[in-house]
Amino acid sequence: MKFPEPAPGLVIRYSFLWKEDYDGGKYEASKDRLCAIVLAAKVKDTAATQVVVIPITHSEPDPADASASLEMPAAVAKSIGLDAGRHWLRLTQLNRFIWPGYDLRPRPDDPSRVDYGFIPEEFFNQVKAAIIAENRRRSLSFTPRDE
Repeated sequence: MKFPEPAPGLVIRYSFLWKEDYDGGKYEASKDRLCAIVLAAKVKDTAATQVVVIPITHSEPDPADASASLEMPAAVAKSIGLDAGRHWLRLTQLNRFIWPGYDLRPRPDDPSRVDYGFIPEEFFNQVKAAIIAENRRRSLSFTPRDE
């Protein structure tokens, strides 16, 4: 399988590990899910690229912590081939790994691909701003997936 170049805004299928599960001693995710790449940067003095992703979920956010999620507009979800349900990006749940990594998963509808395309730039800018605002409220941590 040929992997796409990782870039911010690219939506991929990935075995995302929730921070609570990692803190509880798990090293494997229980489910593959769609995630959005929010950062892709070359690792100094290497050819490697480190990627940071946030998960996309159908689960509604906890009303007591609503700022930790951002709802994806239906038009954006449709543009990348998602179903008609509601989708949220979890802004405070971040996984980091070296691309391509062993947790990328093929799409069920097209096993030759792991990506679904890009979130439109305007919405991605909202995602970035929301992550930055959330990081100001609380210190965000990254669940490492490349160790």
